[in-house]
Amino acid sequence: MILYGISTCDTCKKARISLKAAGYDVNFRDVRGEPLSEEEWTFLLNEFGSALINQKSTTYRGLSMWLRESEADAQLVAHPTLMKRPILQDGDKLTMGWKDDVQAIWLPK
Repeated sequence: MILYGISTCDTCKKARISLKAAGYDVNFRDVRGEPLSEEEWTFLLNEFGSALINQKSTTYRGLSMWLRESEADAQLVAHPTLMKRPILQDGDKLTMGWKDDVQAIWLPK
C-alpha cells in the first residue's frame, strides 16, 4: 500500500497509524520531499479530477489569480501540498481523504 501525503499532515499521520494497526504494510510517499512525476499527477487527476485540489487550503487561497485559474496539474506541480490528503493506493484500489467512508473501505469492522 502507498500513502501519498505530506509528513506534517495530521490526517496522514492518523491514517498511517490506523492502517499499520490494521496490518497494512504502508509505504509513505511525501509528495513535498519526493515530488510526483507528471505521469503520476496525470494518473491521480484522471481518477479524482479537480477534486484532487484542496481549494479550502491556506496554500490555495494564497495562489496568484493566474495560478488559481491554471490547470490542476500546473497547480500541483508548483504546490504539491495542494493535494487533498491522504491518497491511498493498494493495487487497483484508490481512495482520497480519511473520512468515515474511506476508513470503512480500508479498516476491518
